[in-house]
Amino acid sequence: MSAYETLQNALRANPRKWLVTGCAGFIGSHLVEKLLSLGQKVVGLDNFTTGTQRNLNDCFDKVGREACNNFSLLHGDVTDLVTCRAACTGADTVLHEAGFISVPASIDDPLFCHETNVTGTLNMLLASRDAGVKNFVYASSAAVYGDDTTMPQREDRIGRPMSPYGASKLMDEHYAWLFAHHFQMRCIGLRYFNVFGPRQNPAGGYAAVLPLWVSTLIAGGECVVNGDGEQTRDFCHVANVVQANLLAGCTADPSTAGGIFNVALGGSTTLNALHRMICGKLKELDATIRASPPRHGPPRPGDIRHSSADISKIQTALGFDPEVSVEAGLAETVKWYARR
Repeated sequence: MSAYETLQNALRANPRKWLVTGCAGFIGSHLVEKLLSLGQKVVGLDNFTTGTQRNLNDCFDKVGREACNNFSLLHGDVTDLVTCRAACTGADTVLHEAGFISVPASIDDPLFCHETNVTGTLNMLLASRDAGVKNFVYASSAAVYGDDTTMPQREDRIGRPMSPYGASKLMDEHYAWLFAHHFQMRCIGLRYFNVFGPRQNPAGGYAAVLPLWVSTLIAGGECVVNGDGEQTRDFCHVANVVQANLLAGCTADPSTAGGIFNVALGGSTTLNALHRMICGKLKELDATIRASPPRHGPPRPGDIRHSSADISKIQTALGFDPEVSVEAGLAETVKWYARR
């Protein structure tokens, strides 16, 4: 039995109270769904700037009415310390997902990015410390690797961030380490690589590439590749991210306090290959789809060229074992968007 399977059985037997910030967002709603399916008590905090009630409704449809009785929603913003304190009351574990999520948008508005990601995380750390929260898990990002060109990317070796977004996530890691060091908090940072899956927003000028391309191709449109398309990413299905959060949120190992872990598959896919894979999955659903080749545009400011993770650290320390491959995850994700 895997570490994740063992943990799920333990949580069913001894439920906890969890706080999920950004609960109505892409990753946050998947965390809520999994926790409710395991019989946990969950408090969700969201300001609904990027999260949606539709995400939560989709989550509730999956888990059923009885499980939803264990969920309560607090509408508020992590930039407000009073709200953070109210949300943390009585929580055993905090999964901090709320934040500014776009690299190019952070270049357009670095101050808002800083307020949300840095001030918001510091507020959550303070509120969690004062509430006696046992474990604090927060979303970091592969963007902290910046201009480091060595592959695969390893937690103890980073470059200079290439965007305010990357800089804000790096600052979060510094603050979390300080709280672990000075206040003996079990703070764990998860450096997400390119997460994808159902409920990821395909709309807007800063949409992630995978949902944007899927929705564009379904509508018969033309995808735009920023650059030559040979840049690489370590695409990771959201179910693997959920697993990492739960393992980190329940560990009692003191050596993990203040730690940083890559969350990815440990692979590499070019954007050109991703486009071909999406087209293939769509044609499996509907043979009449005639996807046009992508159009190439200029590279996006702040984007890194290559990204691939070394996941040996999280495998050893937390027993992380990714369950969903890129291929299987794409099949599920394309079906989800096609139904909508």
